[in-house]
Amino acid sequence: MNFKPLALVLALTAVASAHAAQFDFNGNIATHKDVIQINFELASDATNVKVWTDSFLDGINFDPITAVWSQTNTGWSLLGQNDDNASIAPGQTRFDSGLTFANLVAGSYKFTIATYNNFANGTTLAQGFNFDSQTAIPLAQWTQPANHGDMGSAYSVHLSGVSSAVNAVPEPETYAMMLAGLGILGAVTRRKNRKSSLAA
Repeated sequence: MNFKPLALVLALTAVASAHAAQFDFNGNIATHKDVIQINFELASDATNVKVWTDSFLDGINFDPITAVWSQTNTGWSLLGQNDDNASIAPGQTRFDSGLTFANLVAGSYKFTIATYNNFANGTTLAQGFNFDSQTAIPLAQWTQPANHGDMGSAYSVHLSGVSSAVNAVPEPETYAMMLAGLGILGAVTRRKNRKSSLAA
């Protein structure tokens, strides 16, 4: 009986944090045409949603473009796209990017991060991005428009006022680790099968 008030307080805290949390993601863009996708959810209508980068660091890393998409019956529709907005949160420097929304309805959304000037081709995610048809260039070998060559590939992004968020597209190194793990699993399984057939 004594634990019920504490349990209620913890439950209410968990519910409150689910409605207004901040999520932070860091990683690397391997090539100039990569687009990072982060899915996020709003459990209820929200009045102060912010998504932003703080990784440009006055030119250490690539110049980012960010966009937010809402899920519809037919796919993902563009709500907003931004090249430069360094006024959203402390730590941003010139050419950092982001968007703020005074009102967003409950639902599913995507936050995308790309390199300048890999803008969205249209108002739906299915239309792709400017660089889609280009041959991929490793970021270290690419001279970014309006900047310079050999820019860092790191991104650091933040989402506040959302219920949940998850990186929707694993990065290449994540795929490599997954494939290596599957390879090891396959080798172990083959070895066990071989031992079983020899024992029989």
